Amino acid sequence: MHNRRQFIKDAAAGAGIVFTGCNLLSHRLGAQSGSRQAKRQVMVGGRRVRTIDIHAHVIIPEATALMGVNTPANDPSVMESKRFEVMDEWGTDMQVLSINANWYSADRDVAQKMIRLQNEKLAELCAAHPDRLAAFASVALQFPDLAAEQLEEGVKKYNLRGAAIGGHVNGDELSAPKFDPFWKKAEELNCVVFMHPQGIPDLQKRLQGNGGLTNVIGNPLETTIFLSHLIYDGTLDRFPGLKICASHGGGYLPSYAARSDYGCVRFPDTCKTIKKKPTEYLRQLYYDSMVFTPEGLRHLVAECGASQIMIGTDYPFPWSTTTVDHVLNTPGLSDAERRAILGGNAAQVLGIKS
Repeated sequence: MHNRRQFIKDAAAGAGIVFTGCNLLSHRLGAQSGSRQAKRQVMVGGRRVRTIDIHAHVIIPEATALMGVNTPANDPSVMESKRFEVMDEWGTDMQVLSINANWYSADRDVAQKMIRLQNEKLAELCAAHPDRLAAFASVALQFPDLAAEQLEEGVKKYNLRGAAIGGHVNGDELSAPKFDPFWKKAEELNCVVFMHPQGIPDLQKRLQGNGGLTNVIGNPLETTIFLSHLIYDGTLDRFPGLKICASHGGGYLPSYAARSDYGCVRFPDTCKTIKKKPTEYLRQLYYDSMVFTPEGLRHLVAECGASQIMIGTDYPFPWSTTTVDHVLNTPGLSDAERRAILGGNAAQVLGIKS
């Protein structure tokens, strides 16, 4: 705890520090920009709502360089000079930054250096702009014991809100017992684990061609497989206190969850290891709101509960530019549910104080 406070104090004390690690902004710590347009104020039932985007990306080029990956200067995750302006236009008060895991093939030494650098840079950004940014730590899940240590350091030293992970590690499902040290640490720390898919290598051939299927179908499918293994392989029973947030609305699972229950009736031997119906686990998981239509969001709420959903934009990728209006315009939600989805749930689960 002392290390975390000291790190934040040191980061915030440097009025002359300019952050260039991901080109987030060109102004100094604590500087206020007078040239930006007025921030959109989101209101629900006559009350101001602080909106928190759980799904937003960034890249640290210095870190990816350690793997020999040159991040172009025009990469959308590095072109950050307008991030706050876009947030203000969309009505996003805070983003929770995550870095998509592309380091699971790295050896231990490179992984240690890369993760340390990424988490330090993320912490600097958040310390500089605590009212606008929070972040998930990176962890090297190919080494579960190291990942557990990195998660603890990220939370306790750098004040990060949990970890961002991929949906598998070099083809291994994260429900495998070898990953239990990481899950145990995440449960112990009571922090969020945000899962973002990284593709399904086994399906690359099937997903080639028109339609961008590796993303459009592949990403939600990987999320579906990831969650299903956590349920059926008993990870959620072994670690019932886990706070897992699945990107892309949980993939296809919430939309066809009843088949999972009926599958246990049809093939009971495949469900002997779990303690509840598969659909019951859905209400202990969390999801972003990236389901695009009012009916999609209504159904996600019906299956999983409004308390489990947080807005996600996938910024800077142009998937969900109307995320706030999506929640405001979905019929059937109460004001309390809208406030919860827009920011209340994220504030509570991430420990973000008002």
